[in-house]
Amino acid sequence: MRIRHLLVRIAFAITLAFAAVAQAGNPVFPGWYADPEAAIFQNQYWIYPTTSERYAEQTRFDAFSSSDLVHWTKHEGVLRMADVPWAKKAMWAPAMAQKDGKYYFFFAANDIQSDKELGGIGVAVADHPEGPYKDLLGHPLIDAFHNGAQPIDPFVFHDDDGSWYMIYGGWKHANIVKLKPDFSGVETMPDGKAYHEITPSPEYVEGPLMFKRNGKYYFMWSEGGWTGPDYSVAYAIGDSPMGPFKRIGKILQQDPKIGTGAGHHSVFHVARDDSWFIVYHRHPLGDTDGNHREVCIDRMVFDADGNILPVKMTREGVPPHAL
Repeated sequence: MRIRHLLVRIAFAITLAFAAVAQAGNPVFPGWYADPEAAIFQNQYWIYPTTSERYAEQTRFDAFSSSDLVHWTKHEGVLRMADVPWAKKAMWAPAMAQKDGKYYFFFAANDIQSDKELGGIGVAVADHPEGPYKDLLGHPLIDAFHNGAQPIDPFVFHDDDGSWYMIYGGWKHANIVKLKPDFSGVETMPDGKAYHEITPSPEYVEGPLMFKRNGKYYFMWSEGGWTGPDYSVAYAIGDSPMGPFKRIGKILQQDPKIGTGAGHHSVFHVARDDSWFIVYHRHPLGDTDGNHREVCIDRMVFDADGNILPVKMTREGVPPHAL
């Protein structure tokens, strides 16, 4: 009986241990991080977040990799301010692209308030997803205001026809540009313009993202103030990357039982089973420091008509999901 009782206790302990690691838990890794960029490189999940500190301390980017969305490996300092000679104030909001065997790291720097200041959106390059990344151009890729959009928060979108676009913009304006094949600049489009405003609604603030699903273009963004509890994510759907886009509604916002300030997100799409995961940051409950942001992952689900259902934020996170 003693042996049987002992075996039962051991089995129960193993069950508890398995349950403890069966899901990632939110936040998915420790530390203050925000604005997570999600990418799949070399059959691994990657997250490239902003280091969520005061501007003076946002001088480097770390990255995190995983094979299952649960266990994450930290890669420290994949891009540092010391490797971007024109970046002097702060760096944040990464966006990633893979092309011709190289990895490209887009980012915002210096938080310029006018065209008289040096800064904007830059791009760095590396031979591996974990870097080290080095500044590609020696100057910003986009260094001025166009259509009222502050040059921050880049997102790079690769369309089915091979075109590469960047969607970006703060101060309640969003622009789309077509990138040159070598990412050294932007191209003029058939109408003779390079910068096209696609701001979807007056609620747009920053953090744009685009993906294509079933022939439709989904445009997502953040609304509200990034330091406050009402930060949130909304979306629209269009027939082309240029829109027009009409706001459908919010799909991610604060939950008084889980966290506040949920926004500036990205997504993982696992093609083999059409699974979608939203990667975002949020503030811990009761924490009023605007820089205290944590990276979380939850499921993103569509209804039969292709609408994105409201995301249920969790503390448990997601279970293991192999690529």
